[in-house]
Amino acid sequence: MAIRQIRLEGDPILRKKSKEVKLIDEKIIQLAQDMIETMRDANGIGLAAPQVGILKRIIVIEGEDNPIIAINPKIVYSEGEITDLEGCLSVPGFSGFVKRPEKITVEYTNEKNENIVIDVNGYFARVFLHEIDHLDGILYIDVAEKIFREQEEKEEV
Repeated sequence: MAIRQIRLEGDPILRKKSKEVKLIDEKIIQLAQDMIETMRDANGIGLAAPQVGILKRIIVIEGEDNPIIAINPKIVYSEGEITDLEGCLSVPGFSGFVKRPEKITVEYTNEKNENIVIDVNGYFARVFLHEIDHLDGILYIDVAEKIFREQEEKEEV
């Protein structure tokens, strides 16, 4: 495994739409493992492949027991609405309030090529939605209601 460089806001790759993964092979699994190591090294809870410069529809999320590798994830259902604070490894030093669905159903393929459908809500749903946005070239700062420098946030919240 290897720690990869995280792309920062302003890098054009973060604004491009990622391509669907057609074949889950050793190269894809290695990328996902590298993403997990990179996410953990940066103290993140989620990471999308474009954030490490790869335009593939892959996200990793720190799960309750084990990390989740979601390949070609898509939201198939959402309900409710909640606004909460978000940050991003690609936008260091800032955070912002973003309105997102409160409950979602996500469908994806895991690294074992198994089709997974899960219902998630609250904070975990927010992480999935945030990372899936990255796959479409959307950063949370594009949809945030208000953005703070981290020092301002500490003073205001």
